[in-house]
Amino acid sequence: MHHPPAIAPDVSPVAGAQRMVSIDVLRGFAVLGILVMNIQSYSMIGSSYSNPHAYGDLSGLHYVVWYLSHLLCDMKFMALFSMLFGAGIVVMQTRREQQGLPCTAFHYRRTGWLLMFGLIHAYGIWYGDILVVYSLSAFIVFWAKRWRPRTLIVVSLLMLTVSSVLSLASGLSMPYWDEAQMAEFRGDWMPDGPAIEKEVAAYRGSWREQLSHRVPMAWMFHTFLFGFFFFWRTGGLMLMGMALFKTDVFSARRSKSFYRTMTVFGLGCGLPIVAWGVSKNNAVDWDIHYSFFQGAQFNYWGSIAVAFGYVGVIMLACQSTRLNRLTSILAKTGQMAFTNYLSQSVICTLIFYGHGWGRFGTVSRVQQIGIVAVILLCQIAFSNWWLARFRFGPLEWLWRSLSYWKLQSMSRPASE
Repeated sequence: MHHPPAIAPDVSPVAGAQRMVSIDVLRGFAVLGILVMNIQSYSMIGSSYSNPHAYGDLSGLHYVVWYLSHLLCDMKFMALFSMLFGAGIVVMQTRREQQGLPCTAFHYRRTGWLLMFGLIHAYGIWYGDILVVYSLSAFIVFWAKRWRPRTLIVVSLLMLTVSSVLSLASGLSMPYWDEAQMAEFRGDWMPDGPAIEKEVAAYRGSWREQLSHRVPMAWMFHTFLFGFFFFWRTGGLMLMGMALFKTDVFSARRSKSFYRTMTVFGLGCGLPIVAWGVSKNNAVDWDIHYSFFQGAQFNYWGSIAVAFGYVGVIMLACQSTRLNRLTSILAKTGQMAFTNYLSQSVICTLIFYGHGWGRFGTVSRVQQIGIVAVILLCQIAFSNWWLARFRFGPLEWLWRSLSYWKLQSMSRPASE
């Protein structure tokens, strides 16, 4: 399963001085990091995302790239974005109420437009989109925005557990599946030669030919997988993000010792759990009976702990005056996270799909990381160049204009 990012909802179009910079920095860090995982989906068959043995060279440096990507990135940035989305809902509610403006209708209009962007992205560009999942989840969890932090955390953990229990129960039920179900499942986990050739041919083909694979995959994400997996994890983490915002964790206002503890416990617990999961999956040679359900639980829970560790690191960076230049660069990238996320898909599909350069299935994992580095450097430079001249990123401007039913000014306020 793919866990690309969604964009945490910026709130009203406020001036730069009014923004919570720490959230922008965290969002910038997340939108850059997510490409490390998404490039695998852009450039290789879908099965290779969950099962590294399904496609491509996994020896030597290629294994090192996969291992570090899995350890440090897989599901970690999805967790960050989910929490940021939840925090954004509370920020939007607070600001609109302070201005004496209605909140509910604006939230649903804003999120509805995000859903439209997501549908276009998923069915027209890349099936790994998660804007649709985030929008659908936000429609529901919005009603928890006034809950106390303790309640949010308890319900969050319960929701996260639901997805885990469903997965483990499915694994236990496998002996009772009929042979046709099992054969289809094996084919998705470790496709045979003809299946691989069919998927590669589709993505090396024209945009119309790509639809034969992209549309069914996107539909599965938005229907079965949404109810089975995505809503429980995404919605649960949104609630966690609400709680973290309400307790000032995302504002960099807590003590340095708090964030150091958060970093040590998050990374110190999460990374070993994820690494242990890899060793367990390697021990059974990524056998579908173990790895798809049971073996995935290590990263499922470990990724959440690692995401907490990343929050601690970024908040410490925001508190450090010596890192002001770095955090400023990341903040600008985060202010354009929506533009950067969707442009990553446009750039990568032009590189790998048939309507562009057509390199799908031919680029090794080591080469993928080289491409990621170039794209990220370009996005950092472009974000900082653009925001030195304009108030919003291009897609941020469009989204805000649609949300407010009024064209937003792109001119930077004089105070900035």
